[in-house]
Formats: sequence, structure tokens, C-alpha cells
Amino acid sequence: MPKPAEADDRDLTRAGYVPQFRRGLGSFAAFAAGFSYLSILTGIVQNFHLGYREAGPAFFWTWPVVFAGQFCLALCFAELARRYPFCGGIYAWATRSGSPVLGWLIGWVYLASLVVTLAAVALAWQITLPALWPGFQILDTPARNAALLGIVLIALSTFFNVLGTRWLALLMTTGVVVELVAALALIALLLGHAVRGPAVVLDVGIPGSTAGFGTVGPFLTAAVMAAYVMYGFDTAGTLSEETIDPRRRAPRAILQALLAAAGLGALLLIGALVSAPDLADPLLSDGAGGLPYLITQVLGETRGSVFVAAAALAAFICTLAVHAITSRILFAMARDRAIPFASRLGRVHPEHRTPHVAAIVVGVLGCALLVVNWNAERLITALVCVSIVWSNLAYLLTTGSLLVNRLRGRVSTGDSYLGCWGLPVNVLAVGWGFALILNIGWPREQLYGSEWYERYGAVLYSGVLLVAGVVVYRVVRRGIVR
Repeated sequence: MPKPAEADDRDLTRAGYVPQFRRGLGSFAAFAAGFSYLSILTGIVQNFHLGYREAGPAFFWTWPVVFAGQFCLALCFAELARRYPFCGGIYAWATRSGSPVLGWLIGWVYLASLVVTLAAVALAWQITLPALWPGFQILDTPARNAALLGIVLIALSTFFNVLGTRWLALLMTTGVVVELVAALALIALLLGHAVRGPAVVLDVGIPGSTAGFGTVGPFLTAAVMAAYVMYGFDTAGTLSEETIDPRRRAPRAILQALLAAAGLGALLLIGALVSAPDLADPLLSDGAGGLPYLITQVLGETRGSVFVAAAALAAFICTLAVHAITSRILFAMARDRAIPFASRLGRVHPEHRTPHVAAIVVGVLGCALLVVNWNAERLITALVCVSIVWSNLAYLLTTGSLLVNRLRGRVSTGDSYLGCWGLPVNVLAVGWGFALILNIGWPREQLYGSEWYERYGAVLYSGVLLVAGVVVYRVVRRGIVR
């Protein structure tokens, strides 16, 4: 009987690929990769103020709604991860379940989203580090200081992503353990300092200023916070070629990561709302305050600093995970000769067994966006919102391709990971994808800016991305492996 790793590599050789990665990720490491990307101590800490600003304490209800929709996507991705255990995640899945052209389009859109996400996550250090020690406020201008700290963070992430999967797995596993312990301790302490009951989540007495859509409008805008946190759960599938027994472990890790992040995130939001000393405090809805300010208020400077430090560590681990998935999608496309400079980007370091060139290029692109943030903070803020549209567009195209295959009878119920539930879950995933893209891309002044070209940034930026994609595709289309 072949060794497990050799059996796993059979899928690669049958697909025409030479196994190049070292399989070292077990069940918990695969889960850690997905949970690191979701990272509630990064996303919620970074964006709590946005949801609170728009809908007050009742913005909590956007969290379970977004989770329900994203869980339908995760179930579809679990099925695809079991069927296609290849590096590249949704790019590889769509290439095989749909067509090389569709896979390329999804890879292009998702890559753009991930590069922006990498820069956005790196900006989280500006929220946490200066709160720990004023000396981290090196530059007077917050936007420029955020860019400086972010560049340092991405440089560290590039180093560890090049160093090897073993170090990457060790860091992400350790970081996730610390984050899980810190999140549970923080939730317990916040609930222990409760000054009101959980009925606060029904309080809409501090509404946002969203125009239109009546009383629903603030909640539609506040949902951006939950949408920003709950994507990237497909990371475990993207690392399939580095996972032992990926057909079994990757699907389970995708679902476990989203479930754990959603459950802990809901408890953290409730803990924050019931323990806030003053719900009318304007700093709760201000980017300069938000959740770090609330934690320090409730727990005091010393204990509060411990959890802010945990949030800073979580941002580092999240950056590692985003960097890892981005570099592997770039590598997977290069391996298929689907992007320019494929011969260089498709290399794996013979000793470290990492896509080192792709990792370096991703780091450079992320730093370039942070340089733009130096003088154009508003532009990057809008681009971060647009990147959520792009990621969910890639998700929609992937689940849409799977749905077409189901309707054409190419996915049998007996062979499906979801069994008889496959079709209804797939339909819900596609419908949810349309709704989420429409909501986040809606021309809102609060998210994009007051000028017309800012408010319609989602459409304009997406148009530029697709036009650029057409140009690049015309260059590489003859080289795409079919």
C-alpha cells in the first residue's frame, strides 16, 4: 500500500502536475489556516466602529445573517475541495468544474481582492500598536504611520512565507491557539463586567445616517463589517497540496473555521455591547476608538493592553494567512501558464518548498498599496470595500459554475458531499452571492465618499479591473493549460 502522502499526490500526477510542495498540514493546521484568515480579533477589532456607527447595538443582527449566507458558500466550497484537492482554491475548482476561461477570470478577480485585503489587514497595526505604546506612533499623520507599520508587517509576512510551510504552519497554529484563548478570556471578562442584559442587541436608539431603504438602510450598511470578517474561509482548500489527506481534511477545515469564527464573533459582540459603560459614547463609532477603546474602558489599562496585544498578534497571523493564500493562487495560475512571467512565478524553492517568487511579488504589491495610503487614505478605504465585492464576485462565479453542473446532471446526489441537500444549498449560495454584492457595491457616501465618482467606486474600480483582465487574458490565453 502506498504511503498517505504518495496517495495524495496521485491526484496531482493524474492532473499532469509534478508534486512540489511538502505535505505537512494536519487537521488542526488546516483549520488554523482558515481561522487565521477570518481572525475575529483582527476583523471585529478593526471594524466594530463601522457597524456600531450605522445601526447602533442592533447591528449585531447583521452577524448571524451574513454567517447564514456565507455558510451556504462554505458548504459548496467543501464539496469542491473534496473533489479537486489542488493548490489554487477557487481558481483550480472553477477551472475544472467550469472552464479554463472562467477559472482564469475568477483567479484574476480574487487575486486583486486578496492583494487589497493584504494591505487592509496590515493597516490593523495602526489600531493596536499605538494603543499599546505611544512610541509606535512614529509619524504624526495617522495614515502615514499606518502605512509604515503595515509595510513592516508585510515585510515580516514575506520573510516567513518564503521561509517554508513548516514555519508558516507553526506560526499560524501557535497564533490561533493564542487567539482562541484570548478571545474566550476576553468574552468571559466582558460578560463578567456586564452592566445591562443581552436585550441591548434590540436597541436601535443610536441609528446611523444611511439614506434610503427606511429603517433597513443602516443595517444594510452595517453588514459590511460582518462581510469583511467572514470571507477567506476557503484558505484550507487553497493549501490542499500541502495538506495530508486533503480530500477529508480540507472540507472539514473550511466549515470548522467559519463556524468557530462566527460563534466566537457573536459572543464577542454581545460581550462588548453588554459591558460598554456608555452606549452613547461617540468614540464607540469612531475609528480612533471602537472596540480597543471599549476594552480598555471596561478592563482597565493593564488588562486591556493584554488583549489589545493579542489583537496585534492576531493581525500578524492573519497577514501570514492572507499572504499565503494569495501567493499560492498566483503560483497556481503561473503553473498553468495563465499569467505573464509564468516561468518565474511558477517556481517552488527546492529547499523551502514554497512559491518564493510569488510570495515576494505579493508582498511588493501589498506594500505598493500602502504607499498609496500614505497620501490617499480615502482611496484605500473605498478600495477595501470594493475588494469585498470582488471576493464575493469570485465566490458567486464559483458557486454558479457548480450550480450549472448540478442542473446539467454532472453532479450526482450519491457522489455529492452534500447529498440531497446539494441543490437547495447551491441555489441559496448563488442567491446570497448576488444579494451581498449588490448591498456592498451600492453607492453609499458613508463607505465610498461624497463625490459621484467615489460613490460609484465599486462599479468604476470593477470596470477597470475587468478591462485590465481582458488585456492580460489576450496576452496569456494561448498558454493556458486546458
